[in-house]
Amino acid sequence: MPITLPDRLPAIELLKRENIFVINTTRALSQDIRPLRIVVLNLMPLKITTETDLVRVLSNTPLQLELSFMKIKSHTSKNTPIEHMRAFYHDFETLREQKFDGMIITGAPVEHLHFEDVTYWGEMQEIFQWARTHVTSTLYICWAAQAGLFYHYGVVKHKLGAKMFGIFAQHTLRPELPLFRGFDDVFQMPHSRHTEVRREDIVAANERLALAGEPGVEIVAEGEESGISIVMARDGREIFITGHMEYSPLTLHTEYRRDLDKGLPIALPRHYYTDDDPTKKPLVTWRAHANLLFTNWLNYYVYQQTPYDISTIH
Repeated sequence: MPITLPDRLPAIELLKRENIFVINTTRALSQDIRPLRIVVLNLMPLKITTETDLVRVLSNTPLQLELSFMKIKSHTSKNTPIEHMRAFYHDFETLREQKFDGMIITGAPVEHLHFEDVTYWGEMQEIFQWARTHVTSTLYICWAAQAGLFYHYGVVKHKLGAKMFGIFAQHTLRPELPLFRGFDDVFQMPHSRHTEVRREDIVAANERLALAGEPGVEIVAEGEESGISIVMARDGREIFITGHMEYSPLTLHTEYRRDLDKGLPIALPRHYYTDDDPTKKPLVTWRAHANLLFTNWLNYYVYQQTPYDISTIH
């Protein structure tokens, strides 16, 4: 089944060239199917790139999806044409009364700030709370994962001495979970971040929550080099991923060249280029598991859990 995208979204033509099946809204209206409604809060600077990356990994499923894009009202994107934002994005206020089967909240280039110092933190807190009663399952990515863990469970983030940058091996700690169905014991995950969440803080948070009689969170995947990578809560209604499984093969290369061109201190992304040679192509080692991860999320934590009458989500 295809993903239904807004008419004229740039990702449609880009992904058709990759033989990925997408259709526009006009064609979808002729099909008598109740699609899964997925909303994406896109906080990344290069929004068109992020849209395309997410559609690519969401497309590998027999389920029909209807994608909507949300933006922060109090923040204006400097890297995406305003015409694109007006055509395809909606403020939270205009979507507040709607309900969605799934939600994805992306990373954001604000990790050097304390959460409370982010200019749109107030609106983010509203959205985090809203998602609990208006979305069946929410996927938090990178900065959003750290922000969600902080807001919902009081888990703090820590600044790293050097950027976690590259492709890192991860171990599934709960391989029996539907999220990891079809996974190998070890899988690869792209990371690009300056901060981290730590196991001891999650343990402490769970102890506090237990004393209050509230459910905690569970670390379900981590890497020896990169630390915690996937945390799950509320039986999968909240999934926090500290890396970027949605990244395309060249995303880290683009980030690396961008920082080099700006004269910023940046190390070679680890375990990424063939023979660690930036003049050679990146070695793509995460794409199969990325497709599987998003497919499993959609199937087992969205489609299998969401009610047919979407208005009854609570």
